[in-house]
Amino acid sequence: MASSKLKTTFFCQSCGAQSAKWVGKCASCGAWNSYVEEIIAKPSSVSTAFLSDKARKPIARKISDINFSEEERIDTLDNELNRVLGGGIMPGSLILLGGEPGIGKSTLLLQMALRMRGKNVYYISGEESDQQISLRAQRLGILNESCFVVTEILLENILQVVSHDKPDILIVDSIQTLYTQLIESSAGSISQIRECAGQLLKLAKTTGIPVWLVGHITKDGNLAGPKMLEHMVDVVLQFEGDRNHLFRILRSSKNRFGSTSEIGIYEMINEGLREVENPSGALLSNKEEGLSGTAVCVTMEGIRPIMLEIQALVSTAAYGTPQRSATGFETRRLNMLLAVLEKRCGFQLGIKDVFLNLTGGIKVEDPAMDLAVVCAILSSNENTELPPWICYAAEVGLTGELRPVTRIEQRIAEAQKLGFKRIYISKFNLKGLQHDKYKIQVVGTGRIDELYHQLFH
Repeated sequence: MASSKLKTTFFCQSCGAQSAKWVGKCASCGAWNSYVEEIIAKPSSVSTAFLSDKARKPIARKISDINFSEEERIDTLDNELNRVLGGGIMPGSLILLGGEPGIGKSTLLLQMALRMRGKNVYYISGEESDQQISLRAQRLGILNESCFVVTEILLENILQVVSHDKPDILIVDSIQTLYTQLIESSAGSISQIRECAGQLLKLAKTTGIPVWLVGHITKDGNLAGPKMLEHMVDVVLQFEGDRNHLFRILRSSKNRFGSTSEIGIYEMINEGLREVENPSGALLSNKEEGLSGTAVCVTMEGIRPIMLEIQALVSTAAYGTPQRSATGFETRRLNMLLAVLEKRCGFQLGIKDVFLNLTGGIKVEDPAMDLAVVCAILSSNENTELPPWICYAAEVGLTGELRPVTRIEQRIAEAQKLGFKRIYISKFNLKGLQHDKYKIQVVGTGRIDELYHQLFH
């Protein structure tokens, strides 16, 4: 009798594409040398899945006949986390949290689990022992008798525990450590991640238990595993930040139950992660003496206005090729703004080094930062200090004009609340603006060269 031969296939580690043979370049995502060989097995050849349903005929229903009832969200007792999720955890949702090693993913979820008293939260740990988790809980200083720790990596055992105890919330740390007996490849492989995530998705949808998944990221900053993993889940959260800085940013790149434009801001302290209720005050530095090269912008993250300080340094290039470096700001946009200043306004910046930094170690992509970036660069180039009670909010176009930005009323109100006396915006934002309800002076300008003469002459 001939022995059964193991069936193998090749998967792309970047996008999860499948191929019968090894190829050097992935036809789906274009990555080189990303295909790895994995052993696969049909589910029919092994034990059936734990949550398999009997075959049933699907029923087609008119969309008008489907009754919709808004489910009550679960409060995480964390205002920043609730904001990013859209008001709390939706029952039966599958949430994926990614971030760099050591950024605070496990701390954030353990802190949430310990705060939610009255809810049975099961923390499934595949990377740490229960003693390590207990030590972290003691450091956080929160006691909760309804938080349970399970150290297990076999998916079938986890599903048995969940079906027997029926917790309110399930946290899996991390999805890369789980494996199922349905697949013969090792834990962390693409086929294992896909199958384990599929079983946990089925668990969440059939029982209504919200499931949190912690995911690793690659060196490029993308979530590790097949791209299909991000399509399967309901919410994808990214925990960002520089480990050399205190602040952490929680972003949502996908949310089926809310907006993806909201962010949560945390501060890393010895007792864990602390919510930053007033990020504008925390991100603005308190300078005792004025220095050139600094400007304050009013940016928006979702519906939340945030004041950020921008620092710029312009110096004569020590070597042949001028350097362009930006921290927290897109380098290509910086090069565009420098080209506008040289072409439209006559500033000779092509032979100078330009360095840009956003204080707090956070990254923002709001185009309303353009004007503050330009003013900080001009201030450093002229070696002239800008008044500290002035802020800016406008987009700079390729012709040097100042373009309007959204939610200008909220930006002005935030600047007024923090004690600024004047804000420069695009003159096109002045239309329909009620000046009498603001104590701050609102100045509308049309071009960069006009603003330059107002500030430096």
